[in-house]
Amino acid sequence: MKDRHPSPADIALVDRAITSRRSVRAFLPQPVAREDIEAVLDVARHAPSGSNTQPWKVYVLTGESKARLSDSVLAAYDHPEADTLHREEYPYYPRAWVDPYQSRRRKVGWDLYGLLGIGRTEKERMRAQHARNFRFFDAPAGLIFTIDRVMEQGSWLDYGMFLEALMVAARARGLDTCPQAAFTQFHRVIKEQLALPDEEMVVCGMSMGYADPAAVENTLVTERAPVSDFTRFLD
Repeated sequence: MKDRHPSPADIALVDRAITSRRSVRAFLPQPVAREDIEAVLDVARHAPSGSNTQPWKVYVLTGESKARLSDSVLAAYDHPEADTLHREEYPYYPRAWVDPYQSRRRKVGWDLYGLLGIGRTEKERMRAQHARNFRFFDAPAGLIFTIDRVMEQGSWLDYGMFLEALMVAARARGLDTCPQAAFTQFHRVIKEQLALPDEEMVVCGMSMGYADPAAVENTLVTERAPVSDFTRFLD
């Protein structure tokens, strides 16, 4: 019965883990213990999925394996024809942006660049900041998530719940994360580096570690619409 009647303290702990989660873009070099990563994944595996299909597959990279993947992806990113040679397998973002989504996207981008002192015409500095994705923002652990190609849209919804559960479990342990769709452009490079089977498709990457409290980019707080903006209560 305790689970059905959580205490205010229990509620506060869960709420804190959810609301304190943010996309961290600068990490301390402090290692993350393997047992802590395993504990986070052990919690996340309880995320719901249709008919208990559990469509997630996870590759955890640290040390040399992470460095090799980062080097390979950055080499591809720096190729003069990168955008022609490397294309996403699935459209993460809409092909045609409309508001309010475009305004929100632009705001968070300019807010980040503003904190970093990057002007709106400084394309090379913007590109260099984007490239930090491929070093996992210097996090000690990087994760790559894949899904079996036979799975359909419903399983991708399940995957989102798994990722959220993982990030909340990480926060409960004092860890920080940054989910990264940027890796999807270089799925062929990732496939080669991780020896992914043909039937697996890259969903995203994720940085994991301890946030650098001195990094100005980690002061970014994104604005969220109030409940009244996206909810209708029908009696």
